[in-house]
Amino acid sequence: MSYTHWIDRIAEQVMSRCKSLGKDECVLNGGLSVSGLQHIGRLRGEIIMNSVIAEKLRDAGFRVRQILTLYTVDPWKGKDKQLEQFVSPDVGRKYVEWPLERVPDPKGCHRSWVEHYWRDFGDYLDYFARNVEVITTGELYRESPRMREFIVMTMERKDKLIEVINKYRGRNPYPRDWVPFEPICENCGRIGTAEVTKVDLEKYEVEYRCTYCGYQGRTKMTNGKLPWRIEWVAIWYTLNVDFEPYGKDHAMPGGSRDSALDIARTVYGIEPPMGTWYEWVGYVVNGKDVGDMGSSDFIGFTPREWVEVAEPEVLRYIYIFHEPTRRLTFGLENVYQYVDMYDRAERLYYGVEKPSPKEKDYLDLIIKSYQYAQLRPIPREMPLQLPYLHAVALIQTLPASLSLEDLVNAAIKRLRDTRVLTRDLDELSIERIRSRLLRARNWLNKYAPETFRIKPLETLPETIKASLTDIQREKLRLLINELEKLTSWDEESIKEAMKRVPRESKDVERAFFEATYLVFFGKPSGPRIAPYLAMLGRDFVLGRLRDALG
Repeated sequence: MSYTHWIDRIAEQVMSRCKSLGKDECVLNGGLSVSGLQHIGRLRGEIIMNSVIAEKLRDAGFRVRQILTLYTVDPWKGKDKQLEQFVSPDVGRKYVEWPLERVPDPKGCHRSWVEHYWRDFGDYLDYFARNVEVITTGELYRESPRMREFIVMTMERKDKLIEVINKYRGRNPYPRDWVPFEPICENCGRIGTAEVTKVDLEKYEVEYRCTYCGYQGRTKMTNGKLPWRIEWVAIWYTLNVDFEPYGKDHAMPGGSRDSALDIARTVYGIEPPMGTWYEWVGYVVNGKDVGDMGSSDFIGFTPREWVEVAEPEVLRYIYIFHEPTRRLTFGLENVYQYVDMYDRAERLYYGVEKPSPKEKDYLDLIIKSYQYAQLRPIPREMPLQLPYLHAVALIQTLPASLSLEDLVNAAIKRLRDTRVLTRDLDELSIERIRSRLLRARNWLNKYAPETFRIKPLETLPETIKASLTDIQREKLRLLINELEKLTSWDEESIKEAMKRVPRESKDVERAFFEATYLVFFGKPSGPRIAPYLAMLGRDFVLGRLRDALG
């Protein structure tokens, strides 16, 4: 039985929809509110899922628009974490219920709140997807003829609209005279606090009374927004959307997604886009899952912070490998684990390693996910792969004062000297070494747990030699014997040599590793030691062990 990736399944459904509607252009949309920290969880559905589906559609001959709609006219809620961004909460409180795009930048370096918090996400979109078109709801309300057409239609059909929406509002139905439009009060600047008292479609204006400040005025309908459920349908209509992922909060039976589907079909007579829901992404700090990443709560970290420490393809791979309904967690201190997962997939893709018995059950998923994670053409042969922890080891075994280019050159020399590298390097391999070293150095400087921050001892203090117990000396002697037998000096060979040193009990095992770490780093523990021993080289390692026993 052939395996069907979940991406392929969705792409086929979207293609069928576009064909049935006679469309040669498919529109994939995602929506975000720039209410605060734009974390990596927001890349999952709106950017990466849509990106891979878009490529599948292009390969099938469709023209594709991948759009990201930013909800910039939503009211700013003034949550505690939002208020904390200002010099004092009192400064921020005056902007509560202002449209997001009108709230000033609390740090004073950009024109608005939206522009400030968008930068660490929007400036890095090209790392994670191709050709994403960013549109704001503010622009749609002010400039789009189709949005204006939809709003006029809404006012003309408001009785039917109220009837449909009230099916989902339980004990709080809208009254018959409710007008589904939220103008921005021109006196206090708030949105969602004004009641429309009259609509003039000919002039495209409304009269309103603000329940917050009491102001009564008249304004263009470009100066406001539709209520949320109707706005969602408006965006589908305005952008002619065919597919849109959505967070699990919209997926509850009878929830906002169901009501929007009903409104689209019953009130406006349009076929709503296909969609699939995805789980939230959790945030891990110091090994603890602290909950879901959240924008207005400022929980998580941004795409900018990710690309500083790991390649974007790593995150793409993890999102693509897992079904969107599975909850995932990320912490910056664990980046090396995510990179290891991706590197393993790469080796399996190229066939340079064989899958484990367990991996054989889902090898097709690994291979396809690796393919879909790539934003550049895949080379026919695997370029050099420098494991993340090898890069970490290299950085800490080479002089800290080196520039990046000198670090790359010194690292390549060390890799050759230690026989980790035995072939000529092409430009792509050198680029990959540079990328991995730069990101590993950033990780060490910013996020690495303390156990990873170790430097080899230049000389072995007599105090450490004197502290070694008889059992530790015996195990180090056995380790020398095993290492001397090696014909290949690399991490895997060193690891296997260490495994061959007998350990009669947990206490003996602990004593053996403590002695090894002490002799090389002056600490009783640390990260996986085999990469460091590989980078330090055979002569240094054997010489240090003999010195410890001398």
